[in-house]
Parts: sequence; structure tokens; C-alpha cells
Amino acid sequence: MSDLFLGAPTQNASEPAASRRARQRGKARKAKERRKRRRRSIVVIIMALALVLGAGYVVWSVVGPMFSSGGGEETVSDFPGPGSGEVQVVVAQGDSGGAIGQKLVDAGVVATTGAFSSAFTANPDAASIQPGTYTLQLQMKASDAVAALLNTANRVSLKVTVAEGLTSEQIFEKIYEVTAIPVDQLRAAAADPALGLPAEAGGNIEGWLYPLTYMVERDASALSVLQPMVAKTVEVLTAKGVAQDQWQQVLLKASIVEREAKLDEDRPKVARGIENRLARQMRLEIDATTTYYLGVQRGPTYEENHDESNPYSTYVRVGLPPGPIASPSEKSIDAVLSPAEGPWIFWVSVNLETGETRFTDDWDEHQANVRLLREWQAANAG
Repeated sequence: MSDLFLGAPTQNASEPAASRRARQRGKARKAKERRKRRRRSIVVIIMALALVLGAGYVVWSVVGPMFSSGGGEETVSDFPGPGSGEVQVVVAQGDSGGAIGQKLVDAGVVATTGAFSSAFTANPDAASIQPGTYTLQLQMKASDAVAALLNTANRVSLKVTVAEGLTSEQIFEKIYEVTAIPVDQLRAAAADPALGLPAEAGGNIEGWLYPLTYMVERDASALSVLQPMVAKTVEVLTAKGVAQDQWQQVLLKASIVEREAKLDEDRPKVARGIENRLARQMRLEIDATTTYYLGVQRGPTYEENHDESNPYSTYVRVGLPPGPIASPSEKSIDAVLSPAEGPWIFWVSVNLETGETRFTDDWDEHQANVRLLREWQAANAG
């Protein structure tokens, strides 16, 4: 009866619970393995992406600085060179490598200040780049730009050398020879209040054009050429601690020392000899002051030295002449500021070729030294 109404029992119904648990564990194991495989795949993909990105970063770190996107145009950190075209760039006195680099970037010569600074640092001679105007090419390689600035052939500026002991008129002639600026324009600039000549000079530029080499632009004005020379004199006197009310006096004495001393070691002695004569109210009796007024390079005659109409004659007047007679060197300025110790009131060069000068405070000894000069002159006449 029970078989007829309940039917025969199925295999699952009669399957033991242990078998079901075993099958479920198998399914779970397979699912777990599938999850592991998926995780491994994800890890592999991530590692591959990391490798690709890493390689990309390395490549970009090498070539990326060369080209970067911006506004749809390429911007290079350093031009490949050699460049083309032409442009002029002014390097001012005191410009640093960075300042020069920025000027070159603005002019289109180099791509970036960084590239120029690197090239500037790498070149051991870069620090010797001189101020001036340079003709350079556009889009130059930074290292080539540094080399071009070191090449004086690219400098447009003109070099004016003011030698020690020259008068202002001689300096004007020298400037004219180099720049073609007319001497009349230079004289006018010397009287221009914009020149910056200190009041102590009394309007007289003599002695205030400092002996040095100056770089002058081709289109420079007379005023712009003379201004740095006066400014340099002021700078030197200030640096040496000379009181401003003594500037003219120091330059005047130093200009006489410049023309009288033949050797550097004699400058402090000449400076002392001048001071000793002034202290004794003696006439200086210096030929160079006479010839300055006459505008000649030869030795003066007795009559010329004793011409009372010559305000610069130190043979007929006691004391210093009205103003400097030349542009003194720094060594002559130093000699005036620190004269040698000694009693000398006479000095004379006994050999005009070697510059040997003898100093004494004895008149008879001085006359003997003068005879030595005359003997040398006789032996070397013609």
C-alpha cells in the first residue's frame, strides 16, 4: 500500500549528506581557483602597465625636455643650431650668466635661460665674457652662443684705451681715431653739466678722464663716451677714502707725479719732493707744467719756463699750477696719498732711456746729477 501511494524513493533523496557536502566543497574550490586566476590576470595587467608607464617616463625624462606641448606649438629647451639670421645683443658691465641668458632668450638667440646657464657653467672661460654689443645668430645652440660671446670678432663695440699721463686733448684725439666722434663734440661734452664732473673740478675735465680701456658702442655719443671715464675717477677716489674737497688737489699732484716719475718706485719719492718744496715755499720748477700749457711734447726753453704769461709755469710762481696736467694712474694717486719718507727737494733723470732718476736735498749734488743728464744727452744726440 505504501509503495502504491508514495512511489519509489529517488537516488538524491536517499543520497547521504556526506556526498552533498563533498560536491559543494568541490564547487567552492573551483570558484576559488577561478578567482585566483582572475587576480593573477589583474596583477599581470597591472605589472605590464607599470612597465609601460615606467618605460615611458624614462623616455620622456630624456627627450621630454626637448619637446613639450603648449598651445599646439613645440617649445625646445635648446636649439640644435647652428642658427641663422642675425641679431645684436648688449652685454652690460656686471651682467651675470643668468642675466645674459635672459637677454639671449628675449632676442631669440637661445631657447631657454636654463640651457644657457648650463652651457655658461660648463665653459671655464665664460666668466671672461666682456661687456659690449655682440652680433649673434638666431636659434643658436646654447654652448655655441657662449663660444660666440667669447669671440671678440662678434663684438660690435669699439675699444678705446686711455693711457696714463695723457692730456684731455690727447684723449679726445684717441677717441676720435677709434670712434670718429669729432673732437669738437668731445670738447662740448666735456663742458656739458650732464657729464657728471664734480664741482671740485671747477669745470675743468683735465685729470678726470681715468686711464683705462673702455668699450664704446659704434653709435655712442660724445657724452656717453666721457661719462664712464669721469665716473671711474670718482669711484677710485671714493674707494681710497679721499675726502671730496681734496679730489682736485690729489689729482693735480698725481698728474705731476705721473709726468715726472719714470719708474714706479720713484713715484712716492717725487710725491715727497713736491710736498717738501711746497712746505718750504719753494717754486716747483717742473718743466711738465710749462709744456702742458704750451701743448708741446719737447722740453721747454729757459724763456718758455720763465714766461710770466703762462699760468702753469712753476718757475715763476710758488705753489701748484691751476689744475691737473694729465690723467694720473692709480699708482701716482697712491704715491700722493702715501709719499715716501725723505728730505728730497731735487730730482733729475740722468738716463732718459732707462728712466734712472736721482734724488737729493743738496744743491751741489743735484748739479752733479744734472751734468750726468747733459752727458747722456750729448752721447745720445741724434
